[in-house]
Amino acid sequence: MLSFFKKLDKFESYACQALLCLFVTLLFFQVILRVVFNYGIPWSEELSRFAFVWFVFLGASYAARLSAHNRVTFHLKWLPHRVRVGVELFADVLWIIFNTLMTIKSIEVIESLMEFTFLSPALEWSMAFLYFIFPISFTLTSIRIIQVNYMKLVMGVEFHDVDDVKVD
Repeated sequence: MLSFFKKLDKFESYACQALLCLFVTLLFFQVILRVVFNYGIPWSEELSRFAFVWFVFLGASYAARLSAHNRVTFHLKWLPHRVRVGVELFADVLWIIFNTLMTIKSIEVIESLMEFTFLSPALEWSMAFLYFIFPISFTLTSIRIIQVNYMKLVMGVEFHDVDDVKVD
């Protein structure tokens, strides 16, 4: 099981890097073409938008793995450790419930898009393709939330608050 999570870590990391490079490169060349040559490629803007959406949602899952999602936690620091852990666990359960609902609803939207085909204007791809990231991302995020809680509560791994940066 540990090997599965290591492969998932690498996949998410590399996929995010590739998507980031893709959309930044496409936008860079699009700007150069428009400014220097007064010419634009319609499909590059659309593809960069698709890559950005996929990057954001895969990145959300990867951030959940790193326990780096933004949370309002300043008030938890005043609570006893056990209470703080309980509150964080309760919040994560609510987050998983939300992700489950979003997965179900996004699958319904995808089914609708597949039944009544809607194509993107420039690439003429089915919009269902773009929407596939939603159930993938929300499912992966839920898996990552469970993984992080297992690591914290069972394995004793400590995750540091990303807001607690010490400046020398």
